[in-house]
Amino acid sequence: MLKKTAFKSGHIRSRRLLLAAAAAAAGLAMPAAIAPLGGAFAADDDQQAVAKAVNGLRDAMLAGDGAALRAMTMDQLTYGHSNSRLEDKAAFVGSLDGKNAFKALDLSDHAIQVVGDIAVARHTFDSVNNLPDGKTNTAHIKVVQVWKKVDGAWKLLARQASPLPAA
Repeated sequence: MLKKTAFKSGHIRSRRLLLAAAAAAAGLAMPAAIAPLGGAFAADDDQQAVAKAVNGLRDAMLAGDGAALRAMTMDQLTYGHSNSRLEDKAAFVGSLDGKNAFKALDLSDHAIQVVGDIAVARHTFDSVNNLPDGKTNTAHIKVVQVWKKVDGAWKLLARQASPLPAA
């Protein structure tokens, strides 16, 4: 079952837990598929941590912070662009480190699913990109990211983007 989570400004609302809380308040029995079990609160903590990691990656990309990008990504990173171009960790970090690649970068329509030490995060990525000639262009894409929990921290393992029609 896919558990979707929406978050804005760092606040996460779990639809499943809201449903569970509403049903519990009403005294209704809940099917096992949506009932919060012992690990549900830990899963929500992980979802919040993944949401924080997604936003941290966005911030590091916007700032061109190579040290943060290296720390947040796994050595095995595969980073797929919407034009099918693939980058490994060195190419991804190198393309942004110390650069002002983005004039603006907004993420919306978030959904996060955590399964053990793996998380899948999806969102819409809208950016204004700074080009070498001083001009700008825009991107309006859907993104799926795969995060892995390593020593208590969520690190990006894979990312793939696909184009969307112009907004």
